[in-house]
Amino acid sequence: MTGGRLLLRREEFALVRYEYPFNESVRTMLRLEHLFDRLGQLMPRDTALDHHFALATIFEIVDVASRADLKSDLLKELERHKGQFQSYRGNPAISEAALDAVLGKIDHAFNGLNALPGKAGHSLASNEFLMAVRSRISIPGGTCEFDLPAYYHWQQRDVPARRADLLSWIETLTPLAEALNVLLGLIREAGSPQRVVAQGGQYQQSLPAGRTYHLLRLRIERESQLVPEISGHRLMVSVRFMRADAEGRMRPVTDDQAFELSLCA
Repeated sequence: MTGGRLLLRREEFALVRYEYPFNESVRTMLRLEHLFDRLGQLMPRDTALDHHFALATIFEIVDVASRADLKSDLLKELERHKGQFQSYRGNPAISEAALDAVLGKIDHAFNGLNALPGKAGHSLASNEFLMAVRSRISIPGGTCEFDLPAYYHWQQRDVPARRADLLSWIETLTPLAEALNVLLGLIREAGSPQRVVAQGGQYQQSLPAGRTYHLLRLRIERESQLVPEISGHRLMVSVRFMRADAEGRMRPVTDDQAFELSLCA
């Protein structure tokens, strides 16, 4: 695999979806989405250990979001999509109500992110308690009670108090999460799934010149136990299917494999 990172997504039914970003901007958005999804699963839980990992996830989000041009890139992308949808005004094949709804989501995400001062999570840097925890949390065992007694005390607080603190710290990240949700939703909806076959376990497809793709989406049967190795650039995508042997080592498959492929521009 070259040029990006695969993200495995849970499916409700018998399919597993993989996504492959074609550029650094989408790669960063997918990583942040992955972290926000993890945070969303940890927050409703009650144990101090779950809230410890929720806090660690907040720090990861801040680290990924610290890229200087991330906010401006997301705002530009929201503006670009807004311009595209506004060009559909007056098209009899397009529902004006649906168009207004999409534009409303884009505007709300843009305004929220644009009103955010500095980088996402920047205000957390002034919290001495959080910075003390952050400086130790990546050290193996670095948040023991004898290293950070104030943090240990926080973990002993009742669940509502801990959750209220977490929610207040997450609040500064909410506009970023909304912008990501809107943008990735628009990108994914731009792709049309097609059923294709990897002959001998391998598949290649040339991409049309002059068209920019942002994301590849692939779905395979869960019971097939296949793992796709995906690579791609502006001219071609390639998929090779692997399967674990009895020792857990990944081996290429040699039989034909049908799967669903979407290219999102």
